[in-house]
Amino acid sequence: MKYLIVSDIHGSKDSANIIKDKFLSQKCDKIILLGDILYHGPRNDLPESYHPKSVIAILNELSSNIIAIKGNCDAEVDQMVLDFKILDEYSFIHNNKVIYCTHGHHVNYLKPTNYEVDYVLHGHTHIIRKDVVNNITYINIGSITIPKENTAKCYGILENDLKIYDINDNLILSINI
Repeated sequence: MKYLIVSDIHGSKDSANIIKDKFLSQKCDKIILLGDILYHGPRNDLPESYHPKSVIAILNELSSNIIAIKGNCDAEVDQMVLDFKILDEYSFIHNNKVIYCTHGHHVNYLKPTNYEVDYVLHGHTHIIRKDVVNNITYINIGSITIPKENTAKCYGILENDLKIYDINDNLILSINI
């Protein structure tokens, strides 16, 4: 399986189009959305090309290929307009490793998840980051729309390993999984 992994779209039509383009051009099997899909949130400036209705249309075209995680800015009303389920959390096995997907607003590096996992994929802070705590590798995929602390708009591809790229396809981080 080949996964396209993104976080924190925050209602940006341009970001949704990038997701669609990367999904098709990279020939991915699934898209994992790590939360904050439609709403920009009260602490963020209005994103460029903010148009949640367009994001809905673009992502609903790909709904059979989407695994979505609920972020802190996702609301019950969002589920009413999206053709794919927004999950509280999601785990899967890849290369004999357990990968746990969450948005990240409840991630606490000092208090690991109650699940036996090898990797935690998340977003939320909009900052690309990798940390290993108590034999669990935490990977913040960053944000495809509103990067913070001088990080780039980015996405990840998980196939044999996880590679995080900026939206111009420059490799930022490679992690052996």
